[in-house]
Amino acid sequence: ESPALYLPLARVKYRRPGPEAVGPETELVIDGYTRSAITFAVFAFQLAQQEPVRVAHHLHAPAQLIEAARRGIPALALIREPEGAVLSAMIREPFVTPKRALVAYARFYERLLPHRSRLVVGDFEEVTSDLGAVIRRVNRRFGTRFGEFEHTAENVRACYHLVEVRTRRPPWDHVLGAFESGLIGTEDLKRALARHRVDLEVPLGAAGVERAARPSPEREERKDVLRRRLHRPELRELRARASLAHERFVSREGA
Repeated sequence: ESPALYLPLARVKYRRPGPEAVGPETELVIDGYTRSAITFAVFAFQLAQQEPVRVAHHLHAPAQLIEAARRGIPALALIREPEGAVLSAMIREPFVTPKRALVAYARFYERLLPHRSRLVVGDFEEVTSDLGAVIRRVNRRFGTRFGEFEHTAENVRACYHLVEVRTRRPPWDHVLGAFESGLIGTEDLKRALARHRVDLEVPLGAAGVERAARPSPEREERKDVLRRRLHRPELRELRARASLAHERFVSREGA
């Protein structure tokens, strides 16, 4: 939650291209609570650009967006309604309890509320259905000229293929990280994929479905089981707290 304490550690931890902390070179920050379509948004955003854009992303820490707000760097804060985000987080990381996930969700957006007016908010449903409109808001808010993602079936399919390849954690996944961070462009990425004989038409398969940042029938079945744990009576107050944080953050008035 503290930029001064956390970001220096993040820069040391993520020296290899991948998640990236905001810094002097950053042109845009895209981040949010985990499982809020950040991977899709980052890939889709970079695919829509004529030239690569330096993007800070995937820290899943309020400090990232707070620092962007303080520096006046264009920032897109992604958010998903709490039940969907928490259930997805529990599927991906089985050791995470409903209580811990709800507290983390609420703290994340409560911490950002004082900075809400200096952020563009991207709701999960809009990001995954019309990211171009979200980028348009970023351009209006910050006076930028980022390319707008065209939400065609072909473009969406390409994004999800990249998400699946990323989930496999290949030995050369630093190439994907470099693309996400804007260190290389789309043509460089395509050449790298061809060099590693990656067929983006080959589906991920069941083995990686739990870690994949995309919907699937298997994930929906798991959610039905976990939803009963999430709706236990003793978690009523935490569910209400998370819902209030979501409601306040997505409202035009913010805090």
